[in-house]
Amino acid sequence: MRYELYYWPGIQGRGEFARLALEDAGADYLEVARQTRGMAAMSRLLESQAVKRPPFAPPFLKAGKLVIAQTANILFYLGPRLGLAPKQEAGRLWGHQLQLTIADWVAEVHDTHHPVAGSLYYEEQKREARRRAENFTSERLPKFLNYFEQVLERNGSRGLVGNKVSYVDLSLFQMIEGLRYAFPRAMTKQERNHRRVIALHDRVAARPWLAAYLVSARRLLFNQQGIFRHYPELDTGNLK
Repeated sequence: MRYELYYWPGIQGRGEFARLALEDAGADYLEVARQTRGMAAMSRLLESQAVKRPPFAPPFLKAGKLVIAQTANILFYLGPRLGLAPKQEAGRLWGHQLQLTIADWVAEVHDTHHPVAGSLYYEEQKREARRRAENFTSERLPKFLNYFEQVLERNGSRGLVGNKVSYVDLSLFQMIEGLRYAFPRAMTKQERNHRRVIALHDRVAARPWLAAYLVSARRLLFNQQGIFRHYPELDTGNLK
């Protein structure tokens, strides 16, 4: 099957979590909005009355006649088909649970620079963003990292779900990549205490298909329009 991924063409954003799974598996897929008139095609699908189960917003995946939205839902669908999820139901549900936790984490990262409203510019909410980011880097960031460190320790394996790499491992890799860009000072401190998480990140980065993607033109750079944004004044928190 050739998959069609729909997402904003200039940012990694939430679409990157699906891209990583597709790229790691060497899947055949088309990034629709990056094609000529691709944004118009994405808008038509979003607004089409013929779609009985319409997505709320990108990212969404077209797989045959299916249109699947929400990052965790897309990965729950793709995981077994790409060999990136356990075969047993308990394992698949556990992976989905971890991915939903990552979705919560992503939302908190976004809210460090847009704590009041997504419709406002960062410059219109800088004071609130500074307060939110201080809480995130000092309390929430270590809490999430501690959780995934403990999952790896209790699992007693090289991955979050089992011994084989799963889409959740790829998503945790992306979190570390994004957090290093957005909060380099805070992450320098935190990485010393989360060696299993960092080791997993490094193993994922070395996977052949993924390593090729990471240095290709298909991999967009982090920027100030995506979820992970670097504002030096927000990279604070308890760094003692």
